[in-house]
Amino acid sequence: MMPQNTEIADVPVPGFLYGTAWKENETQRLTELALRQGFRGIDTANQRRHYHEAAVGQAIAAAIESGLVVRNDLFLQTKFTFRSGQDHRLPYDPAASVRTQVEQSFASSLKHLGTDFVESYVLHGPTQRVGLAADDWEAWRAMEVIHDSGRARLLGVSNLTLEQLQALCHEARIRPRFVQNRCYAVRSWDRLIREFCAANEMIYQGFSLLTGNRDVMARPEMVQIAKRHGRTVSQIVFRFALDVGMLPLTGTTDTDHMRLDLDVFHFSLESAELQMIERLALP
Repeated sequence: MMPQNTEIADVPVPGFLYGTAWKENETQRLTELALRQGFRGIDTANQRRHYHEAAVGQAIAAAIESGLVVRNDLFLQTKFTFRSGQDHRLPYDPAASVRTQVEQSFASSLKHLGTDFVESYVLHGPTQRVGLAADDWEAWRAMEVIHDSGRARLLGVSNLTLEQLQALCHEARIRPRFVQNRCYAVRSWDRLIREFCAANEMIYQGFSLLTGNRDVMARPEMVQIAKRHGRTVSQIVFRFALDVGMLPLTGTTDTDHMRLDLDVFHFSLESAELQMIERLALP
């Protein structure tokens, strides 16, 4: 069971991250709201297609200025996104080398977020579905240099298969500490990657835990577990994630849901309930 706060390589890691994707002009307001409700881990990306990273930085600046938080209270995570995942609003020169693009994107992220370092810098997915290409390795090597400089305390990856993750860990000079994947019950909640993470000192970050699992959440078994604990089904999903070792992300825009999400640290599921949820969507 992951505690409300843990630590990896001397970096404090909160037990829940607030995801800022797909919020556009509401990004600053919602990020500030999440901070006021108690979130201290913020996930973003320098990918204007899906994120408004500069608005996240404005929310952080406002929270610091108001005295709500200090910089050291926060866990900030952002990402480098290849050209194929971007729209026309690029944070780097498309004609530059991948290594230069990573450095330009990272420098832009630091400016957006109003900081001189981030706790976690993540490769926002490889360039291909199978294996790792030369550009993937060039990006990772550039990220390793950023890590060496102290500007990114930890490195991570997102949207990788188990085979890609194994290949990266085998050849990387600095191995990832986080793996952020979309997590589906019908795919065993990404169990094989979770197990690999647990065996290799990595934290699995699960996203789309609610939106990707609506059918499972509607199952009577989940409703019964929620009633037994006096909780919502959403809380059961997040508590399950914590109990099996995940670091969950939520992107809720609702104040009450933010509070309920953070309230999952105040109860635990029984082992039989965890086993049932693990198997619930399997054939």
